[in-house]
Amino acid sequence: MGTCTSKAPKPNPYAARDPDDPSQTPDSLPATTPNADRKDDVAVARKMSPFFPFYSPSPARFLKKSPAPAGSKSASSTPSRFFRRPFPPPSPAKHIRAVLARRHGKKAAATAIPEEDGDEEENGVELDKRFGFSKEFTSRLEVGDEVGRGHFGYTCSARFKKGERRGQNVAVKVIPKSKMTTAIAIEDVRREVTILKALTGHSNLVQFYEAFEDSDNVYIVMELCEGGELLDRILSRGGKYTEDDAKAVMVQILNVVAFCHLQGVVHRDLKPENFLYTSKDETSKLKAIDFGLSDFVKPDEKLNDIVGSAYYVAPEVLHRAYSTEADVWSVGVIAYILLCGSRPFWARTESGIFRAVLKADPSFDEQPWPSLSVEAKDFVKRLLNKDPRKRMTAAQALGHPWIRNYNDVNVPLDILTFRLMKAYMRSSSLRKAALKALARTLTVDELFYLKEQFTLLEPNKNSTISLDNIRMALTKNATDAMKESRIPDLIASLSALQYRRMDFEEFCAAALSVHQLEALDRWEQHARCAYELFEKDGNRAIVIEELASELGLGPSIPLHVVLHDWIRHTDGKLSFLGFVKLLHGVSSRTFVKAQ
Repeated sequence: MGTCTSKAPKPNPYAARDPDDPSQTPDSLPATTPNADRKDDVAVARKMSPFFPFYSPSPARFLKKSPAPAGSKSASSTPSRFFRRPFPPPSPAKHIRAVLARRHGKKAAATAIPEEDGDEEENGVELDKRFGFSKEFTSRLEVGDEVGRGHFGYTCSARFKKGERRGQNVAVKVIPKSKMTTAIAIEDVRREVTILKALTGHSNLVQFYEAFEDSDNVYIVMELCEGGELLDRILSRGGKYTEDDAKAVMVQILNVVAFCHLQGVVHRDLKPENFLYTSKDETSKLKAIDFGLSDFVKPDEKLNDIVGSAYYVAPEVLHRAYSTEADVWSVGVIAYILLCGSRPFWARTESGIFRAVLKADPSFDEQPWPSLSVEAKDFVKRLLNKDPRKRMTAAQALGHPWIRNYNDVNVPLDILTFRLMKAYMRSSSLRKAALKALARTLTVDELFYLKEQFTLLEPNKNSTISLDNIRMALTKNATDAMKESRIPDLIASLSALQYRRMDFEEFCAAALSVHQLEALDRWEQHARCAYELFEKDGNRAIVIEELASELGLGPSIPLHVVLHDWIRHTDGKLSFLGFVKLLHGVSSRTFVKAQ
């Protein structure tokens, strides 16, 4: 153990500095391995924001005001800042007591903020910190220098002394067991290893080798990435990427994010610091790292922990109800930074950042946005849509016109396809008819992604798919993570396809997202055109009671009140307003909330 002890603490890079004093310029930080930040370091949490008690600030954030042309910025946009000087330290925590109470499972009024060297017991029960990992760390690896440090541990280089990897250099994330002061913290470490083990093998994800433990620490052994952080390269370019260079980065990020989401894993801390290059070579691969905040998410469930990094957090995370779409927002922030060199949301305090994320709109008026392509701006805007239902998925982003023709990009299988198909299969015949009418209005660009998804399901010679096609396609892409996130349960919900087949036309109706179409400028045209088609082929006289039956509404719903404007009084047919509401999907819960 003597070879893997911590080095003396380095100067705090987040301490307040005089920006005009050159002697206080932050030292460059090594960025060659996964960092060791954890969300449960309650000692540090006492000094953090109430929203991000376990958030670790970025190790190299640099800011400078961007000179904006007069009158070029809207009142609702946030001021742009270039990466030049460190921003002030995070605002002090005001309500950390309630957050800690939630994690400890106690009432807020009775919860005291624990001391740094907290008790090793929780609720009077001694914590079991045995993970079942190998205990041969010191005999198998020779430890080198420390190369990174976080709130919950540190990372060092190492070399295998024996075995099939003898002589191979690796990175070791060292997590002290003394920091694991709650059962949740222990479970977080266990889950991080589970996720790394399950997902390893993707070309843009850091390779996991093995996990060890002893009485003092857990050791996670991973691929050593020596090319530095994506953030370092952004800084070295002065925050300016050409569109093609930005595409090269975004393709790699989106590929690994889409892969994680298909497996039912949400990263929850995507930022330039958590992407490393394998070597110093300009064309080396980019690898996603640090799954310490990651979690499994079931298809129909939402997460509610507020974790991540302030500048990259999605609005729905602050509302405590989010899923994989939160990662896509973070990718959108990275894309914005790559293309213009400044952050889309900025403030001097964390609370100010959160307000900007929730209320402000990113500026696309200042340079260099006017000189960038229309497709690039549309790409970023669709990633930074505040409504997660209207936001593109990572797979859809790879099919966006701005990026899909870059170096033969492949659109991967999208978990959203199966969620939408499940909703379609459970819909009434009336809604299915409305969706089929809407699908007939899609443009060539909008059909591109759907064609790719249909092809990945490997239809038979008759160009139709069944439940077997879906099951085989998922099996081909499955990892052990899918079992944890209950993705197979989603496939079981499509059992109606076991006895029939679905052609491409119906697939388009089943797999299109009405909410995403609604975010487009041409939504009104889509809806009107679809309604005209529905009028010709599917609209008919319908009484309120029949409509209620179609929608599955119970007797407790005041039908004539909530469905009054759904039906035209002239001929008893579905009105345009009713048609649009039907497209979005309805339930009894929707009507109860509307009362």
